[in-house]
Amino acid sequence: MVHPYGMAIMNKRTTFALDEATILRLRKLAAIWHVSQAEVVRKAIKQAESEIKTETEDKLDSLRQYHKRSNLKINAVNEYLDEVAENRSDWGR
Repeated sequence: MVHPYGMAIMNKRTTFALDEATILRLRKLAAIWHVSQAEVVRKAIKQAESEIKTETEDKLDSLRQYHKRSNLKINAVNEYLDEVAENRSDWGR
């Protein structure tokens, strides 16, 4: 019986090519954090995903605030979008 002691069980492997500078940074981070290179990659992916999610939420929040302040009327918005769609249909001609 395997006891992972709280660590995730890894059952997927992948291979990718990295330039020399990136390999050195990967090894350096693994040594500093006292983890495997795979764990460095997992942490980096998790952090990047979190940052993207935060950026997206910030942009959506700004858009929501703009819409609240602008008092846009749905009919006016729909008319504008119809006009844009109509103009775009002429682009391919």
